[in-house]
Amino acid sequence: MLDTLYHSMSPELFSIGPFVVRWYGLGYSLGFILAGFLILKICKRWEVEFSFESLLTFLISCMLGTILGARLGYVLFYGDGYYFSHPLEIFAFTQGGMSFHGGITGFAIGVLIASRIIKIPFLTLGDLSAITAPIGICLVRFANFINGELWGATTDMPWGVVFDDAGPLPRHPTQLYEAFLEGIVLLLVLYMLSRRKPPFPRGTFLGVFMVGYGIFRIAIEFIRQPDIQLGYLFGTSWITMGMVLSAPMILIGVALLYYANKRKLPQKGQE
Repeated sequence: MLDTLYHSMSPELFSIGPFVVRWYGLGYSLGFILAGFLILKICKRWEVEFSFESLLTFLISCMLGTILGARLGYVLFYGDGYYFSHPLEIFAFTQGGMSFHGGITGFAIGVLIASRIIKIPFLTLGDLSAITAPIGICLVRFANFINGELWGATTDMPWGVVFDDAGPLPRHPTQLYEAFLEGIVLLLVLYMLSRRKPPFPRGTFLGVFMVGYGIFRIAIEFIRQPDIQLGYLFGTSWITMGMVLSAPMILIGVALLYYANKRKLPQKGQE
């Protein structure tokens, strides 16, 4: 029988004077870097011209869109009015508070801007992003676990973890569940699909990602504890903000798959 697991990790990887490297920021940064390498590999297989300069433009645009979108999404969806009374704290990124759904919205805007600059179709960039995004999702969810945040409901399962801020009872490490499903599983599925020649039509991978992430996130929300300032949106144990924001992703994903199958636009070529 396993002993009770206690969370005892620091959110800081290391610090030199006032300079601090946090696991959360490292997850974001490393996720984009690894995604960039994988994008170049996939583009070579798909015979899509993608120069290193275009890649940098794409990554910078998407990184800025993701960070700003994730922060603003948290302010709007999870702030519960707090930031409207304390507007300067909207820009306090080091205090935490990032929303995946806000981040993906900002990311989409970044993809749109990049597609206009580097002259690669929006849905082709969207598909490349969908295949590689699970890398960053996985790393950030591991960072959530290290930070001791976004835990789940209490459990008597042997892998339950006691988090300092969650009380004395073991809880589901839902951060690791998300890292596995939204990160590793989605990455493997999408990457294997990307190996097909010729590649699936534009929009296919983005559609699969949206449907897959939406389903996995909603499933995990049943045991993930909602943000304390919001709680459950209906009743005492039903409907969370994460469910509400993830449901449209499934619908959008289905629509993209229908569009991709109907139009059958190749990954190569211009808009």
